[in-house]
Amino acid sequence: MTHSALITGLTGQDGSFLAELLLEKGYEVTGVLRRDSGGALGSSEHLRDRVGLIHGDLHDPDSLRAAVLEVAPREIYHLAAPSFVPASWQRPRETVEAIAGSCAAILEAARTLDQGTRVFVSSSGAMFGRAPESPQSEETWCRPATPYAVAKLAAHQLAGLLRGHGELHVSSGILFNHESERRPEQFVTRRVSRGVAAIALGLQDHLSLGSLDAVRDWSFAGDIVRGAWMMLQQDEPADYVLASGTGHTVAELASVAFGCVDLEPERYVRVDPTLVRAPDPTPSVGDPARARERLGWYPEVSFEQLVERMVSADLRSLQAMGATP
Repeated sequence: MTHSALITGLTGQDGSFLAELLLEKGYEVTGVLRRDSGGALGSSEHLRDRVGLIHGDLHDPDSLRAAVLEVAPREIYHLAAPSFVPASWQRPRETVEAIAGSCAAILEAARTLDQGTRVFVSSSGAMFGRAPESPQSEETWCRPATPYAVAKLAAHQLAGLLRGHGELHVSSGILFNHESERRPEQFVTRRVSRGVAAIALGLQDHLSLGSLDAVRDWSFAGDIVRGAWMMLQQDEPADYVLASGTGHTVAELASVAFGCVDLEPERYVRVDPTLVRAPDPTPSVGDPARARERLGWYPEVSFEQLVERMVSADLRSLQAMGATP
């Protein structure tokens, strides 16, 4: 029997890798697309002829409900959300509506289907915020420090309540930072990989970064979405931290990236005070023990392999645009 899946956030990094994975496994995949998107599929453009499309908007709960009921999928992967955390301070109401409101609409619609539909909700390690411990596990107390994190925690807790009430097979993936060459350039990992590639090709002479000692737990996005799929194959739903379990500083990220092109980061990295944020009170590192033990999940791409993959992709991209060393 062919399985069907509905993905919100198809146009983004995670949605594209997930769609590729599900198509490889023989799924019929439908992606939710905003009406005002102009039909662009973003990171999933190469899959246009292989996926179905249906309209829906995070700020229009009725459209999400209609999409779920029309497709009636076996699995729903709710990935879509405004993902650039600093922007949530400018638009807190919109952020909460887009993240928590859309999650509520998706879960209500799945419950209405009453056909055993399984739902994956994309939670975030950001909701731990000023947590009392590091690394953070599924049991760690959450002390969110941004409007984005507050909204993610609300969606996460709602999913847990409905699961505990016996109404839905819904699992939350508590996702820590995950990257790829499909990451937008406003994120530090792409800023580094793109900048290193440009420096190697003589297109710029330095790389501006913020706090070099900031710590993040970076994984490959393809590994993370594989974990999401594995979660929905379990008989019992649950929450799972999906992370590498190892923290790296921005300085380490830059060092590995420059090493990919045989350059010394000290010659090119500049700290831009306007990009420096307040230090994190607790290092953002996830504890993936439950995912290892129950799912058999672990990252297949190392931190170093991830960075090399991103730098190589940006080198190819810039060379395709005519840049030469």
